[in-house]
Amino acid sequence: MNEIILPFSHITIQINPIAFHLFGVPIYWYAIFIVASLGIAMFAYYKNDKKFGVCYDNIIDLSLILIPVSFISARIYYVVFNLQNYTSFSQMLNIKDGGLAIYGGIIGGAITAYLFCKKRKLSFLNLADYVIPYVSLGQAIGRWGNFVNAEAYGGVTDLPWKMGVYTKQGLQYVHPTFLYESIADFLIFLLLIKLSKNRKYEGQILLTYLMAYSLIRFFIEGLRADSLMLGPFRISQIVSGILFLIAIFCIIGLKKKQ
Repeated sequence: MNEIILPFSHITIQINPIAFHLFGVPIYWYAIFIVASLGIAMFAYYKNDKKFGVCYDNIIDLSLILIPVSFISARIYYVVFNLQNYTSFSQMLNIKDGGLAIYGGIIGGAITAYLFCKKRKLSFLNLADYVIPYVSLGQAIGRWGNFVNAEAYGGVTDLPWKMGVYTKQGLQYVHPTFLYESIADFLIFLLLIKLSKNRKYEGQILLTYLMAYSLIRFFIEGLRADSLMLGPFRISQIVSGILFLIAIFCIIGLKKKQ
């Protein structure tokens, strides 16, 4: 049972990471948020069939491969940069308390989607523009799984919207960085939906997402208390900086080309 204190509203929340049991199997809130975001995305893709020339049937086929690959790559990314906390292979496989790195999922998903498009002779940029807005929405929803697990929070703060969590040092009031990113991801989603209505060139939606998300993640990661590290550097900040520069150069190149 996790206890979370919200001083701003004088509320104390006690929440079990396990929502319920199904035939004796624990169903976690984290998984429910992920499944809900996937369901919303698939419904949206169905309603927007043929947008940018992408057929819903191709999305179904891609999803059967991309979803498991993204989960696996998100876990591998997290474990590789957090090896010191694992003593057995079974621990590495255990994701009931979280431990998925979104950048790992994005990288694995992007490679999978590119290979899928190459095999089917589809436009990768059109497919990415079609898919990516609801990836952002899914991130906004999924961050609430971090809230339930009392994880992905920031450093100590005295700001009015601080969040109280119990750490190894006892009760601490910290930045609710999960909330910062959830709000930011939802605003990015709204921006991408607006751009989708009047797209100027292939890849615009994808590159806008990469630029906006990497910029926001760079600053939010600086507040995190549980960042994956590479020596003295925060790995997500390194990846964010690289993706931001790639997006800028690609935007300039595609505008000139198209």
